[in-house]
Amino acid sequence: MGVLNTDLAKQLESRELGVRLWRIEPGQASTQHRHRKSEEFYLLLEGTGKLRVDRELLVLEPMDSVVVEPESLRQLFNDTDKDQLWLVTGAPQEFANTLEMSEADLAWHYPEGPQALPPELES
Repeated sequence: MGVLNTDLAKQLESRELGVRLWRIEPGQASTQHRHRKSEEFYLLLEGTGKLRVDRELLVLEPMDSVVVEPESLRQLFNDTDKDQLWLVTGAPQEFANTLEMSEADLAWHYPEGPQALPPELES
């Protein structure tokens, strides 16, 4: 989806904990997805954050955080005019290579498809 992110867990050689920094620019969104095992922790560092968990829209300010259960659908997005910076951690790590997933796994992880935008960004 073109969102800048850094895989800190890979750089630190973490085996169990996934850790990423996500910079979401105005008009961008992360992929709407869910996990089979990974619980994720989202911490907003900069900007006004928007996170949809299942059908609930959360609006966060810097240093607000949320824990999302594995099977809940989640998507970060930015419908403001300033960047957002997020720290996202999850455990246990799940490696999800969309090029290697079966059609059934793709449909489960990304029920609206891997490029689905939230309604706020649809044009």
